Amino acid sequence: MKVLLVDDSGTMRTIQRRCLNKLGVEDVTEAEDGRHALEFFVRGGFDVVLSDWNMPNMDGLSLLKEIRQRNKDIPVIMITTEAERARVVMAIQAGVSDYLVKPFTPDALKDKLERWVTVKA
Repeated sequence: MKVLLVDDSGTMRTIQRRCLNKLGVEDVTEAEDGRHALEFFVRGGFDVVLSDWNMPNMDGLSLLKEIRQRNKDIPVIMITTEAERARVVMAIQAGVSDYLVKPFTPDALKDKLERWVTVKA
């Protein structure tokens, strides 16, 4: 499985990468904002996108909209501290596949991923 991991916090990317590695996911491409993530995404080959919401240059919602213009089917899981209903509704309307609120456990990430892709661990 190939994952595009998008978060402006290097620490959060490291934590999320470790969670993915524990689940047997080794093929992870990291981006620090939506603009860089979109550049990687356009090159193709990803099975799932894990994206933060609040980022500089291009936020997660804008990234989601750009991804959906190019691909309606790839799972996009928004990972954020934002859990207010209005934001969740905006993400759903934009085509988000799922939502995970920080902080989360490796098991919570696994549960979300298993809804959309095959996880070996």
